[in-house]
Amino acid sequence: MFENYQSHDYYIKDFKFDNGQILANLKLHYLTMGSPIWDSTGQITNAVLLLHNTTGNSKIWLQPSLGGELFGSSQALDLSKYFVIIPDAIGFGKSSKPSDGMRASFPNYRYSDIVRSIKMLLTEKLEIQHLHLILGISMGGMLAWMWAGQYPEFTDAIIAIACQPGPMSGRNWIQRRIAIEAIRNDPKWFEGNYTENPSYYVYTAPYSALLTHSVKKIQEHAPTRKDSDKFYIELVNRARKIDANNRLYQIEASMDYDPSAYISAIKAKMLLINFADDQLNPPELDIIEPVIQKIPDARFVLVPSSSKTQGHGSNSMASIWKHHLEEFLSSPV
Repeated sequence: MFENYQSHDYYIKDFKFDNGQILANLKLHYLTMGSPIWDSTGQITNAVLLLHNTTGNSKIWLQPSLGGELFGSSQALDLSKYFVIIPDAIGFGKSSKPSDGMRASFPNYRYSDIVRSIKMLLTEKLEIQHLHLILGISMGGMLAWMWAGQYPEFTDAIIAIACQPGPMSGRNWIQRRIAIEAIRNDPKWFEGNYTENPSYYVYTAPYSALLTHSVKKIQEHAPTRKDSDKFYIELVNRARKIDANNRLYQIEASMDYDPSAYISAIKAKMLLINFADDQLNPPELDIIEPVIQKIPDARFVLVPSSSKTQGHGSNSMASIWKHHLEEFLSSPV
């Protein structure tokens, strides 16, 4: 396990969501690694916040493809230098979520609620008033964009990987809408108060995988119809393990994502990394280039398609993009 690895739970009493709903005890599960360093005024100076993707939780950062490439001695996020915080977002992992018991009575959270709750964890529990870095992948990158605009003074630097700074729309939203409707129209859903997990969703879930996997890699993995059928069943069985309400809430949380209104407020230096073979955030949309012109210190890297890239899934393969991270962190703020 990684240096000084610890697992924690933090409870926020009477957390009020943006829609006015209140949860009496919101639990945020989080991991910490490394050790804090304080300056002469008692402020932590080396805190790094890592934000996970939609299909993962905090533990994705412990995988060899991420933590194994980032947290070791002399690596980009060397734990002898940084104090790393990795929360489970609301609705994910061991944080509060519908399947804990409330089912469809669970508050309808949005990404803005996730960002605000994590900020409360940092400031109220960990007494961190300023971050050295926020790094997010996929959904985590979207949260990082929101953080950059809503709390522009809170961090020195932000890295957003495999995402776009534009409204939830087009292909990205439609593939989410397919999942939403598959769950809501399942005769076994019963308005979210089911006793048996609805099954319609699991048969449509592979469509999302088609957008998040590299086209070339899928073809290599499934070169025949028999292989393709086998892969489809694998994806369906993987989806069966996911609670339908949890998935529904996770997807709907993204519906009002649109950081474009906050772009002019951004002050942190930013690194944006996307992948040429990412079908969920295709480069031909040309969303990022015009946006970064409005940010004082922002740079954009489009990683070319190669035998190593995995489409949108490249976000969790640090070996592909860690050298950009190292170069970014070595440059002055």
